[in-house]
Amino acid sequence: MKFRRFIRTPKGLLLAALSLLVVLAARRSGLTLIAPGLLAAMGTAILLDAPILRFRHPRWVFPDGAILTALIVAMILSPQMPWYVAAVTTAIAVLSKYVIRVGKANVFNPAAFGLVATFYLFDTGQSWWGALPDSEPWVLVLIGLFIAYRVHKLPVAISFLGFYFFLCTAVAFFGNAASVAELFRTPDLQAALFFAFFMVNDPPTSPPSSRGQLWYGAGVAVASLVVLWLTGAAYFLLAGLLVANAAEAVRRSRAPGRRS
Repeated sequence: MKFRRFIRTPKGLLLAALSLLVVLAARRSGLTLIAPGLLAAMGTAILLDAPILRFRHPRWVFPDGAILTALIVAMILSPQMPWYVAAVTTAIAVLSKYVIRVGKANVFNPAAFGLVATFYLFDTGQSWWGALPDSEPWVLVLIGLFIAYRVHKLPVAISFLGFYFFLCTAVAFFGNAASVAELFRTPDLQAALFFAFFMVNDPPTSPPSSRGQLWYGAGVAVASLVVLWLTGAAYFLLAGLLVANAAEAVRRSRAPGRRS
């Protein structure tokens, strides 16, 4: 009964969806290739977050949030990276939830923060294998739409994808088409879909209202593409999300003053 209740929660649904993507990806990429980084990330998340949660609560708590972060980290990092890169990235991601906070909420999406931080530590490669780049995009779209709808974050995902591809299309027509051509192809296309359905709509760091989600999704799209065109960084999606996270944290910090 407890498991059935958990699987209906937002975290339970996300955990089930990501686990399904891992299984589908393992059939394509091979379990032996993705297992070291995946196990290192999940093991680090559990060993690090479980004691912290036990210290903050009167009893042991299942570290579901840390496991979700570990899954996303492992599914974005290249499986060719050493296992310890996934472990360090996950550790930074989990700790950022407790260190960088405004009020009772963390500021940054943990996985995005960890991945950007370790890019400069290890010059990490990001293959986004969890986005099923070897499969048809509709598989990821169906799973993502279902999850976004169930966790009440469909507006932010649709807004991000709409503005993201609208701006890319506008640049293709009126600017340098070669600069955005790759964004419409594998694996960048699948990466954008995975990013929209499993990272942009992160409940703790995205707005709760539908109107706020529409503005937030558009902001992530604009910030991501600005980072890409100014720096050419491979982590441009993650950097754009961190910029939007910071802006949302500022908005939340000022909201009580406006209401009073």
